[in-house]
Amino acid sequence: MYAWHFTEMPYPHLPPLETLSTMRVSLASKHYDPRLGADLYNRYFDEYMIADDLGLNLLLNEHHQTATCIDVAAPLSAAILARQTRKGRICILGNPIANRGDPIRIAEEMAMIDCISRGRLDVGFVRGVPYEIFAANTNPTQTVERLWEGIDLVAKAWTSTEGPFNFEGRFTHKRAINLWPRPYQTPHPAIWLTGSSDLDNIKRAAARGFVFATFLQPHAKVKWMFDGYRSAFRDTGLPGGGGTAYMPLVFTADSDAEAEAGAKELTWYLDAKSEPQYRNPPGYVTVDFNVQALKGAFSGRSEAMRKQSIEFLKDQGVLIYGKPDDVAQQIKRLYDLVGGFDHLLMMQQAGYMSHERTVKSMTLFAKEVYPQIIDLPRTKPLNIAAAE
Repeated sequence: MYAWHFTEMPYPHLPPLETLSTMRVSLASKHYDPRLGADLYNRYFDEYMIADDLGLNLLLNEHHQTATCIDVAAPLSAAILARQTRKGRICILGNPIANRGDPIRIAEEMAMIDCISRGRLDVGFVRGVPYEIFAANTNPTQTVERLWEGIDLVAKAWTSTEGPFNFEGRFTHKRAINLWPRPYQTPHPAIWLTGSSDLDNIKRAAARGFVFATFLQPHAKVKWMFDGYRSAFRDTGLPGGGGTAYMPLVFTADSDAEAEAGAKELTWYLDAKSEPQYRNPPGYVTVDFNVQALKGAFSGRSEAMRKQSIEFLKDQGVLIYGKPDDVAQQIKRLYDLVGGFDHLLMMQQAGYMSHERTVKSMTLFAKEVYPQIIDLPRTKPLNIAAAE
């Protein structure tokens, strides 16, 4: 199993949350202090460099118009880490290709970072979360089509090395695509895709040989998604299957009391507010998904999560915390419950959690937990070829 360190690079220095109606989309930027922000950026990069020294891989994402994530340009962060780190892989999860105007610009950025890192880059693509539809001013009913057209175009650009080609898609029109530089890795970096509800997208990811990742979901939902992913090549004979990845909140400590305190700090992320008009733009999710949400089905992306205790979240595999042996056992239990997975993506910092507590937790994990789980069998089939 591969382990990855992750933070969304939050900006927690806000007025009391009970005085705010939202932390996303419309929160006034007067609440952002650039001096504090500068300190945070440098602190978060320091933590990523420490994680690299500890033998962990490095996961990045980006979001927009939100205090929960001030990493608004993951390619910039990845470029910094490509130059400043030496060992760990760097995964962008991901490029919001449905909300960016030019997939070829993304292909260029990723190829450049792959070369700077000498082939340590994994490239994730995301549809973008619902509230970002408003920040990007995109049509929610078109984001799935934009996602797949953009991904396929990027992969073609990476692997077409004999000169310019023309592309006429529904959303992108290019007369002469001729990528310089091309990626360091051949045929290109591993591609990742995220998801939480669209089984068709999950199976398409498997068929193309992509890694499929999901975040903060109860273990029964994770198993449903991973089973759907695996069925795409085990039951139907489709080629593909690059592996599976899951992200819980993770805190490792010397004592039960410290672990519980750290776990509660991490749940700051789950309490992030957004106003109701931004949560579910029409056409973004299926009717069935909306019906389940209205029925109060527990999900990592619903209001139901915010009402749960940390013990319940722990039982569901959304929150993993404890002393090193306890954390290792929780990960093994989760692994068994979902049918195995290949990548553990750990949000080890959120909200006000200090640098010292973050580093202590990740160090304990790297030195005392990771050796206990690193040999868990990967579920990726042996006959998988790289995506074309």
